[in-house]
Amino acid sequence: MQTLSIFTSCSAEERASNFVSYWSFSQRHAGELFEEERDLGNKRAKLTTFQAHPVRSSRPLADPELFYRNCIKWQDRIEETDDLTLMLTCIYKFARHEWVGIVGAWDATSPMEKCHSVEDKISRVHLAEEFSHIRLFHEMLRVFHLDKVEWVAPGPAMRAVYRTFPRLPGFLMDAPAFVTELMGMVFYLHLDRLFDQLLAESEPEACARLHELLHEIMVDELAHVGQRRNFIGPVGIRVARAMIAPLFKAFFADLPESRRLFDIDQMIEEARNFDYSQVPEDKLRQSWVPSYCIAESG
Repeated sequence: MQTLSIFTSCSAEERASNFVSYWSFSQRHAGELFEEERDLGNKRAKLTTFQAHPVRSSRPLADPELFYRNCIKWQDRIEETDDLTLMLTCIYKFARHEWVGIVGAWDATSPMEKCHSVEDKISRVHLAEEFSHIRLFHEMLRVFHLDKVEWVAPGPAMRAVYRTFPRLPGFLMDAPAFVTELMGMVFYLHLDRLFDQLLAESEPEACARLHELLHEIMVDELAHVGQRRNFIGPVGIRVARAMIAPLFKAFFADLPESRRLFDIDQMIEEARNFDYSQVPEDKLRQSWVPSYCIAESG
């Protein structure tokens, strides 16, 4: 598949047809929506399979309490912390931001029975997929025997931000919502490589399970990038591109581990120039790409 930049221009008619295309993909990919559980049939089945065949690292962390003390906010000296613990606290903090955001968005959107437009239906399933990602992140932490993890609610200021954002009108919300999905995808691509750097030799089975769990998330996130792009017109997409650097820097400033583990400037450049060719071919074929980001053959 020959692909184009996510910032490729498109018409309103193309965007309308791609909403229909995405909804068809989403129904096949996600399965039945369970409103009360904020879950989806196919996602639940995948998680059940992982849990029925658990993988645990051959050795627990040398100091698990180091994770628990610092997974919300650093209490110890980050400079003296091993990279594996840094990676796990970074995963938790990234996922916690996701969790807080989707809880606010879920409460702000209508249940499926009251969704009438295809865009509203897409958004509801999208949020349920995000809840499934939190469960997969939780499994990543359990691979390293971190069985006491709790998803701690943030302070009132952060809760207010996440409650307000999904209630903004589309012309204010759509560009930053797209950038956050793009940020997630770029982060996952870098995290996927970090697994091998830290664990391929010392913990091959744990490394393989982390890849499996993350790849389930990546396939969804890749589709979400295109789906959120589809909400944005020509002016909004230029605004979104300009927002990448400030949003990335602001977000990762709250994850001090990220500066030790990743090149944030490189992540910003990859987001600015995001092309689906950055994504492994097998993940690309499992996911969904807007038609205007697929090059015509020949």
